[in-house]
Amino acid sequence: MRSFTFHPGPRLIAGAGKSKEFADLLPAGPVLFVSDEQLVGLGLTDLTRMALEESGRTVMLFDRVEADPSRSTLEAAVEAGRSAGVRSVVGFGGGSPMDVAKLASYLLGSGHNLDDVWGVDIAKGQRLPLILVPTTAGTGSEATPISVITCEGGVKLAVNARPLTADWAVLDPELTLGLPRGVTAATGIDAIVHAVEAYTSARLKNPLSDALAREALRLLTTNLMTACDEPHDMAAREAMLLGAHLAGLAFSNAPVAGVHALAYPLGGLHHLPHGVTNALMLRHVLQHNSEAARDHYAELAPIVVPECEAEGSKARVALLIDRLDRLVRDSGIAPRLRDYGIDIAEAPMLAREAMKQTRLLVNNPCEITEADAQRLYEAAW
Repeated sequence: MRSFTFHPGPRLIAGAGKSKEFADLLPAGPVLFVSDEQLVGLGLTDLTRMALEESGRTVMLFDRVEADPSRSTLEAAVEAGRSAGVRSVVGFGGGSPMDVAKLASYLLGSGHNLDDVWGVDIAKGQRLPLILVPTTAGTGSEATPISVITCEGGVKLAVNARPLTADWAVLDPELTLGLPRGVTAATGIDAIVHAVEAYTSARLKNPLSDALAREALRLLTTNLMTACDEPHDMAAREAMLLGAHLAGLAFSNAPVAGVHALAYPLGGLHHLPHGVTNALMLRHVLQHNSEAARDHYAELAPIVVPECEAEGSKARVALLIDRLDRLVRDSGIAPRLRDYGIDIAEAPMLAREAMKQTRLLVNNPCEITEADAQRLYEAAW
């Protein structure tokens, strides 16, 4: 056996209604509740916040988290928590509120300066107790020790360190029932990319992440279209939520790579949903990797395309890429950069920005140069 290290994620509570039953897992004292205005406006946070208050805990609501949360938003959340003297943090929502909650809990607990902890395994302090509750099936942020923040110029920086791993994650499929098709599609494709990139991660691929990635890919690709077409199907929502969590556990140990690296500039500069930006680059990066990662892609192909079992490895890879691309299109995601008003003349600039994602590019099965990145953006146009 090749040597490897695997870090388990948070302890897990899963089941319908469980988002109202975790108050006693937190210490006494005020709670910083991080979410966004839309979820609060829809009333999705009401029962969870009520349960916390009924347990005797004061809830400090911070609901100003936007998509691709900015440094100023993170700093505002930290200041709100500090002013309220909070003893714990709950992140409730998609990847953005959970990312803010993770890093806010760390900065509040450790007292560290943000600029001193960017990067991998630099943050080594103690965070506040933290529970994460996802409301979409996609980012897997509740499972990971990673927080991504959009900084000056649209550049995405990350803190990736084990102290950011939550104490508990709560998977409640009731929170995802009836999600709009666009959100279901984008977050579902995001989770699929997590599984594929974890399985082919160049540096830290390992047997446990492989097993999680394969099961995640099965759950996600089997149930995505049902969740899109029948948004109140509980079984499909449960499967998507679990699949996204397993993919999060996989890529928190075997990190994502080229698809994410090229997706980040699209999100940072054009404020597109993260899952959409991954979908836009998925086919093109997989094709770029197809020879270097042929064996691994061929191993994944029968999970997504069962009828390809008898094919050779090269044919399996082509069928895998085509089927994933069809999932993107069938889910309703427009597949071209031009569909979002992005000019092909931006390709050189996007390529330069993508090269800044060194922590991701190093995990790709083969090199992506700046010239490669420009070619891939042009192909996606």
